[in-house]
Amino acid sequence: MIALRGKQLLLRLPQMSDYEPWYKLRLDSREFLKPFEPRWSEADLSRRIFAMRVRRAREEAEAGTDYSFFVFVLKGQQEILVGGITLSNVRRRAAQFVNLGYWMGQPFAGKGIMTEAVATCLPFVFDTLDLHRIHAAFLPGNMASRRVLEKNGFVEEGFAEKYLQINGRWEDHVLFGLTRERYESRRYTQR
Repeated sequence: MIALRGKQLLLRLPQMSDYEPWYKLRLDSREFLKPFEPRWSEADLSRRIFAMRVRRAREEAEAGTDYSFFVFVLKGQQEILVGGITLSNVRRRAAQFVNLGYWMGQPFAGKGIMTEAVATCLPFVFDTLDLHRIHAAFLPGNMASRRVLEKNGFVEEGFAEKYLQINGRWEDHVLFGLTRERYESRRYTQR
């Protein structure tokens, strides 16, 4: 089981025991998340679909292609599910990159948690997976995502017209990236 620890956070693969808090967080945050995610229905929150997600997350992590982490705030011995981070489409050979995606439950948004969660996964990307780049994309008006990425050293690299289908519509996205060189330079200067 892969687990990444931050100052106040734990990132780990989902488990079946996470179903109830995940279901509640996703359902309670539906209207908040809707403008930023692919279309989904309450059927996508079923225990059967969640079990498939858990199995797929484990299989993809074992294959080294994708890593779907749940983000938990640690309060004593308690783990409170607050969101998720996905490192997807790991590419090797000449490319050596991964795509970053994330979501945050509405009650926990705007508190700096996702900034720490992204920072927590960067050593895994660059040191453990030994990749050279990490990419992220967000809707042009999503200033919260822009801040999360900028605080972690990502820089704007471009614009992609009709890049991803969000809430049933093809939407433009701003493209951000972080290279190993920029990551190591920031890590060195922060010591």
